[in-house]
Amino acid sequence: MMSPLPADLTLVIPCYNEAANVAPLIEGVRRALEGMRWEIVFVDDDSPDGTSKAVEKAAQEDPRIRLIRRVGRRGLSSAVIEGALSSTSPVIAVMDGDLQHDEGILRDLVRPLLENHADIAVASRHIEGGDSSGLANRWRHMLSQAGIRLSQSLLPMPLSDPMSGFFAVRRPIFEQAVPKLTGTGFKILLEIVLSVPRQARLIEVPFVFRPRVSGESKLSPLVMVQFLGMLIERAFGGWLPTRFIIFAAVGLVGIAVNLLVSELARFSGAGFQVSQILGTACAILANFQLNNRITYLDRPLRGRRWLPGLCIFVIGATIGAFGNIGVAELIYDTHGHWSRASAAGAVIGVVWNYAIASTLVWR
Repeated sequence: MMSPLPADLTLVIPCYNEAANVAPLIEGVRRALEGMRWEIVFVDDDSPDGTSKAVEKAAQEDPRIRLIRRVGRRGLSSAVIEGALSSTSPVIAVMDGDLQHDEGILRDLVRPLLENHADIAVASRHIEGGDSSGLANRWRHMLSQAGIRLSQSLLPMPLSDPMSGFFAVRRPIFEQAVPKLTGTGFKILLEIVLSVPRQARLIEVPFVFRPRVSGESKLSPLVMVQFLGMLIERAFGGWLPTRFIIFAAVGLVGIAVNLLVSELARFSGAGFQVSQILGTACAILANFQLNNRITYLDRPLRGRRWLPGLCIFVIGATIGAFGNIGVAELIYDTHGHWSRASAAGAVIGVVWNYAIASTLVWR
């Protein structure tokens, strides 16, 4: 019987292309949390497979199920933040929508928080009783282990599975962390743990990571790039934004493209000036495409917005190139130090391009 009283627990489920998993997941949660006051908030990034429709159908039958459908935006971390902030319950839990997280342990996960014995509870694959064999292949195992080792060096408290996407947190702790969260990437737990007070009480609950039944894994090299960017930001105390780090890394790829195309053009018989023009044009186009797919994944330019965005990006990059040269010449003329002048010009150029990209292109 459904309770009219406010929920004690909000379960946030970020999802993309998980239509086939919606009904069995809801049924599993009902069984696991029988007798408790709960709600589920599905945050769907406009899945083309009908995930939102599946949630809407379930919500018509059970008012404890809600949907946030995001159009033109993507990203697990930002989805979790929006879902959590849409609720008022004292405890927030997060799990994936792919059925790999065992909803059967939800009660054990959230009870210590409801009883105020802990502030954060993490479902861990790497303590006694846990198992990560559900990871799809050896590649995913390697990526997961590498991420764990890298992130553990930054953690203020012991945590065996900082890459877990299955956890619960008390609302006051979450609200303390929210202003410090970047909202980028796919590993929101790590960001939360790095943003809460050191005295926060953390416990771990073992769980078995199940094999995926339907849908496709969201883990990709892009996810790891965003994860590494977030680690670098945290290592620098937060003053270097994750998005800027990724933008700068994309710029390095652009330099490589420029050099490669210029050399290919030169070997094909083109003159120096033509080679440089071709290399620069290809580098700018490559930078634009990579930024659209990686740096600004949460707000990509599509359709009619793509060409105007490219034009603004090209104009901004051209102005930035002149600024780069001007600053470098000024410093060289003043101090006579070639490498320092070049480095200063490059820094000014990337900061300028990032400002243009973030404020005018990907607004």
